[in-house]
Amino acid sequence: MKTTRHATYNLNYHIVWLPKYRRSVLTGTVARHVEDIIHEIADDKGLEIIDLTVQPDHVHLFVSSPPKHAPSLLANWFKGISSRKYNHRYASSDEQKIKWARGYYAGTAGKVSSETVQDYIQRQEAEA
Repeated sequence: MKTTRHATYNLNYHIVWLPKYRRSVLTGTVARHVEDIIHEIADDKGLEIIDLTVQPDHVHLFVSSPPKHAPSLLANWFKGISSRKYNHRYASSDEQKIKWARGYYAGTAGKVSSETVQDYIQRQEAEA
């Protein structure tokens, strides 16, 4: 369970995206650079990466985020910032640039026990 000033949350998102035309370009050093950049983005934005897998033709990211960030914003951050950073740092020609396909998959995962809900309600009653 995580908290902000006004919220207690357990929001975990599974986000999947692919290179344009689903080309198998995420291999070797390219995959390692993309993985490092994704970790940088998470650190910069205050997000926790639970799991990350860079496959040759897609990326699986399981990330925890506070409720103020919509899943669409997370996908846009990871896709947009990662391609800009990678292309700026490592790509010298159009052939080596990372371009992501337009869409993405986003799903939620988390668990709440009845004890967690009761604990939250009791804390609210105690504060009132």
